[in-house]
Amino acid sequence: MELCLDAVDVSLGERPRKLVLSSLSLTIEPGSFVAVVGPSGCGKTTLLRTLGGLVQPSAGSVTVGEQSADVARRHKHVGYLPQKAALMPWASVNANASLLQRVNTRHARAGLPSPVSLLSDVGLVDVGDAKPSALSGGMAQRVALARTFALGAPVLLVDEPFSALDERTRSDLGAQLVALWEQRRPTVVMVTHDVDEAVRCAQRVIVLAAEPGRIVADIAVSLAVPRPEPLDDNAEFRATVRQIRDVLAASVVDRSTDADVSP
Repeated sequence: MELCLDAVDVSLGERPRKLVLSSLSLTIEPGSFVAVVGPSGCGKTTLLRTLGGLVQPSAGSVTVGEQSADVARRHKHVGYLPQKAALMPWASVNANASLLQRVNTRHARAGLPSPVSLLSDVGLVDVGDAKPSALSGGMAQRVALARTFALGAPVLLVDEPFSALDERTRSDLGAQLVALWEQRRPTVVMVTHDVDEAVRCAQRVIVLAAEPGRIVADIAVSLAVPRPEPLDDNAEFRATVRQIRDVLAASVVDRSTDADVSP
């Protein structure tokens, strides 16, 4: 499904409300993988929640396909992979992976993937009867990844689910996320503070600046999918990472300059 933001403002909090996102206009093509990066406080998670129909814009419009974001959310057209796995501690890995299918039978779709098959895809087929207490942090996030894809939603919103993991595990999980996306091709929007991760995973990187959050760059990642290995020494990868970091650094300088200007 296509995602479209048209001149979106989002204000949050009690009066006076704070403008968190300002004048965001963005179209994300169906089946694409887009990453959003930016400094803390720039509204990355608020942007995801707005796309998911959990936050209503104070100006402008958000559409998912031909629906409003709120309607898409209620019809389970949007899946969400949060920062924490949030597994049910009393249920097995198999039960956790199949949870969204079992509680959303009203919106069941034909051809939903098997949760057990998805667990196999993320390397957990042999621990289906285990409880979450027996899993490492990386294994728990693999279950959450399988659970999210099991919903079969055409749009997936991914909110830094690997940020608490060590570098190797984080890289492995990012590769598994991309592999599942390649197989099923939902539209993915992933928030991350890790520029390397954004370029490893996404076809396109949106860079936000802060206070209020606004788009300062929209950068295509022209690396082949699947990504060539090893990637760290790939000249195109390093050049794209450097380009994004330069934009981020420039946006921080611009903000400091603005703050120093006397009225």
